[in-house]
Amino acid sequence: MRMTNQQLIETFYTAFQQRDHTRMNACYHPEVHFSDPVFQDLHGRRAQAMWHMLCARGTDLQITFNAVQADGRSGHAHWEAAYTFSTGRPVHNVIDAAFQFQDGLIIRHQDQFDLWRWTRMALGPTGLFLGWTPMVQQKVRATAVAGLDKFIAQHPEYQEAPPHEPI
Repeated sequence: MRMTNQQLIETFYTAFQQRDHTRMNACYHPEVHFSDPVFQDLHGRRAQAMWHMLCARGTDLQITFNAVQADGRSGHAHWEAAYTFSTGRPVHNVIDAAFQFQDGLIIRHQDQFDLWRWTRMALGPTGLFLGWTPMVQQKVRATAVAGLDKFIAQHPEYQEAPPHEPI
């Protein structure tokens, strides 16, 4: 029996609570498009790799979610993540997610959160005084994408297949 879209979202976040990236990624369409204030444009395997990376690194990650609603085409949820960032600082991120569905899977996932609020927690004084600036926010994005690229290089299952040579 096929899950409803609301059940699909609930399955996704329940798997995230358990740091089960395989189950999370099974909720995604192969052509999924993910975006948030840090990872602004991830498609397919790159989006799946991001969740794997976050699950693998989030040793003290605590996820809560609520307000899940969905119909045949779209849905949304509220979720929160509490964890220790690589700087050693505690982070409590508050996120609102919007979804679109295709073929019984998530084809579009867009998370919204206050990046300046996040930088204040994750980066301390630098985030407090400069986290609102485009320069610091772009540095956060570049560092995150570089970390994802390094993770993908270590996990060939997320690397794009090479184009086929004509015969």
